[in-house]
Amino acid sequence: MGFKKLLASLGSGGASVETVLTEENVVPGGVVQGEVRIQGGSVDQRIEGLSVGLQARVEVESGDQEYKQDIEFAKVRLGGAFDLREGAVHAVPFGLEMPWETPVTSFAGRHLTGMNIGVTTELAIARAVDSSDLDPVVVHPLPAQQAILDAFGQLGFRFKSADLERGSIRGTRQRLPFYQEIEFYPPEQYRGLNQVELSFVADDREMDVVLEMDKKSGLFSEGSDSFRAFQVGLHDYHGTDWAAYLNQWLSEVGSRRSWF
Repeated sequence: MGFKKLLASLGSGGASVETVLTEENVVPGGVVQGEVRIQGGSVDQRIEGLSVGLQARVEVESGDQEYKQDIEFAKVRLGGAFDLREGAVHAVPFGLEMPWETPVTSFAGRHLTGMNIGVTTELAIARAVDSSDLDPVVVHPLPAQQAILDAFGQLGFRFKSADLERGSIRGTRQRLPFYQEIEFYPPEQYRGLNQVELSFVADDREMDVVLEMDKKSGLFSEGSDSFRAFQVGLHDYHGTDWAAYLNQWLSEVGSRRSWF
């Protein structure tokens, strides 16, 4: 069970809030369950709004500068306004649906360094708004995503890093304002290859899998033979040997470029 103290009192003697996550492990398309508990202070107060949302820390490129930005990519309002009496406790259960494009934050039993995704809570009292710190969630791969990740492992690739970038990958079903890149170090047999980057863009039926070798700075280069995008059904991915598929593509491109 995840537990985190969230908000300081709003004003002298004001209410405070805590959020409890029933289960912090989730997959894209799943639901985060929890409860928001508002503790009344030493005075009666009018609660004008309560909401929970999902937030991600994203890299933004602007000219020659790069910086981090917190982006809320889902939000649910929990009921309407109500009066909170002095010392009273008001508990509000919630279920927050995870978008299918939600980035993976953990696989193979490890947290992906650089991933910072979680639930935020927002409380509005008498036109004042206070937001919580992030209450982290652990996003595990969908089975179809796990199959692709496992294939990289079978070929000897090692996880390098992961990040979220503001922008879009052209030609995909992307709807969120950012996308995830998972980077791998290649094994020795792919000498000459610097790295491979992997992105998933899913909906409730299938996902776009985007791969790029030795990515240069700038946008994805669809015209390059080092770029590959293909679709995988979320429920019919079992019939493909993904390790063989990836090895064939890598070998073809590497041979043409005399990388290996």
